[in-house]
Amino acid sequence: MTREFAVITDTATLVVFDLQAIHHRLADTFDWWSIQSDEILEMNEGNIAFLNLGEDGKYQVKIVEQLDAASGGIYLKVPTGRVFVGAGEDTSGGGLEPDGSGSVQGFFHDIEAGNYLMSYKVEKGVIFLASSPSSESANRFTDSIRLAI
Repeated sequence: MTREFAVITDTATLVVFDLQAIHHRLADTFDWWSIQSDEILEMNEGNIAFLNLGEDGKYQVKIVEQLDAASGGIYLKVPTGRVFVGAGEDTSGGGLEPDGSGSVQGFFHDIEAGNYLMSYKVEKGVIFLASSPSSESANRFTDSIRLAI
């Protein structure tokens, strides 16, 4: 299944996560993830992917079944199978989480619950994402993921 949509972000960040995996941050500040050590901690736990885009704006995102020549990947825990793909500012926190309303920049993508390797790449200005089942769920990042758009 291929799905393509646009996301407008004011934080220059695309985020991917299962709400349950990051639920423990719901009561935290709304911008908890702007502290790089917190961002890296949660990515290394496999709870969320933050893809830094370099600047605010509108981005095309295409979710595909398979991705050839990925530029990178991140292991993610998907406990419920309902994955949010959207703007960084809609990350769970400050008592709020993505709810599918018109004010949220992004979409929910349904997959089977489990652990995944989410591969990514940018081609002709489009951000491509693909998920494949994995036995791994943790990462070893020391820096943020930055996409060259």
